[in-house]
Amino acid sequence: VPLPTLGTYEVRDRYVTIDVTRASTGEVQTLNVHVREPVDAGNGLPGVVFLHGAGYGTCDNSFSDVAKAMGTAGIVTAVVDKPAWSTIDINRDYPASADAYDAVIDYIRGLDAVDDGKVGIYATSEGTWISSYLLQDDPDVAFQILLSPMVFTPRESLAFFVAQDFTLAGAHGGYQSFVRRVFNIDAALLGLTNLDIRTLTPEAYAIPTFVAYGSRDVMTAQVDGLHTILDMCERAGNPDVVIRSYRGGNHVLRPGDLTALGTPYAGNYVNDLIDWIGGTLAGLDPICEQVAGAPIRQSSAVPTLRAQRVATIYGVVLHILTLVLLIASAAVALVGATRRIRQGLRRKEPVFGFSHGFGRSLALLVMATGLTLLLFAVAMGRIIMSVVNLAWGGTPAHDPGIMYWSWPVAQAVCALVVWEWSGVLARLVEVASARGILRVPPRKGAVREIVTGEQPVLASRRLGRVMFWLAGTAMFAVLLVFAFWGLFSYAEPLVY
Repeated sequence: VPLPTLGTYEVRDRYVTIDVTRASTGEVQTLNVHVREPVDAGNGLPGVVFLHGAGYGTCDNSFSDVAKAMGTAGIVTAVVDKPAWSTIDINRDYPASADAYDAVIDYIRGLDAVDDGKVGIYATSEGTWISSYLLQDDPDVAFQILLSPMVFTPRESLAFFVAQDFTLAGAHGGYQSFVRRVFNIDAALLGLTNLDIRTLTPEAYAIPTFVAYGSRDVMTAQVDGLHTILDMCERAGNPDVVIRSYRGGNHVLRPGDLTALGTPYAGNYVNDLIDWIGGTLAGLDPICEQVAGAPIRQSSAVPTLRAQRVATIYGVVLHILTLVLLIASAAVALVGATRRIRQGLRRKEPVFGFSHGFGRSLALLVMATGLTLLLFAVAMGRIIMSVVNLAWGGTPAHDPGIMYWSWPVAQAVCALVVWEWSGVLARLVEVASARGILRVPPRKGAVREIVTGEQPVLASRRLGRVMFWLAGTAMFAVLLVFAFWGLFSYAEPLVY
């Protein structure tokens, strides 16, 4: 049986446009389709339609090399602008996208040179969620190629990606609590419903399937993924599945950094694809191993997470309240500074009038809490930069530095802050008791003396009392924020 061979034909390029409608809104997008056809290859040719990953790929800046290579082997290919309508990455309409790609499949099936029973799909990354919808609606697709498939739900897949990269970057294990909190969010409260889409069905793996992973891909759960894919294929009664891992390949199966342009695919990937398509469509029995290539590894299990509505509402309210309190505290401090400037630096009249050392304690606590907050911000910024670097094909830093030591340092500082606050509150009770304010009923005149500043507990000035309680409440809210993100948990949390 003659099989497609790379470089056999010249390739002719042409463009068509297809209007696709988003059923849920009625929006219409005109898609440009780049069709590549082998010249003088006869009729009855196979076809491939490409499904984009995340972002905004077009018909000209995506899949060009592999689509052209397939064309030289006698395969008609179609690369289309990504159907997005008015959506962005966080609210894509996957069912509508599947319908749009299926319209392109129907166009390729209708070409005279194409055998309508030999048209398959090539889906990468996010596109593998779309392919599941497509195959449930159109089971006549002849075959599928899945590059770096996102096998699990977006919530599980993204949480795994971030958790694994936190580990690879060298971040302290405590930062895994951030992953758990972020991906336990009930995004439906914000109108985002894609985190828990269920695309893992046997119907999505009921046709001949070629799966490709790169050994340097840090975004996909490859061990759990391949076992799940094999299980889905078995449940669908589909023995025609091949899984390959290519040494040095990143998430798009290119060696090196994702930012490098013109980098070829890793290993013998393109030839393997063409050979597999030819053999599959010819009905040949595979003689190769089902799973082969570079060792397939995975640093942790795919996390089991679910939407937590109460925790989400609490977290949103807490963070908004903390921000409001911090802004209000800064405003009162600014008022005090303005009064001091107006009075002149030589004036001895106090602005806040703190007494019994409460002013010094408050300043110390605000400084310690603020520095801890700054430390967290710097550490998280460094971790995020490292995760992005890993995602783009980079290597982890030799010394994680602040990504590791910031967590235990912050825990120690927060413990000291809580201890200091206990001392401040004990002193406050002691002074208030001495002033007679805690008696039942309070000592006659005690309340008036405190209000007028004659016998202050906290401060002789009203502005000082307002500053203490407002800043103290803000610092307490910050500690609650730290607790929300797991800072007061002294066992390293797991996300699964």
